[in-house]
Amino acid sequence: MRKFLTLPDVAEALNISMSQTRALIKSGDIVGIQIGGRGQWRVEEAKLDEYIERQYAAQRESRSTSSPSQEHAGR
Repeated sequence: MRKFLTLPDVAEALNISMSQTRALIKSGDIVGIQIGGRGQWRVEEAKLDEYIERQYAAQRESRSTSSPSQEHAGR
């Protein structure tokens, strides 16, 4: 069975503000759906996990493409 999270749940999981969470939904970075008469947003837990994995992959890619002089500059 799929588990859905509210936007406050997503914000808490990522330790970000509600406005940042809404921006991620609006941009499509995190896939969400609107449910009910008031159109409240829900994010499937698996979609949040996919977003987090994409962020990890982007960080790994960023580190692997940086030049050696940039890697040592912060040390």
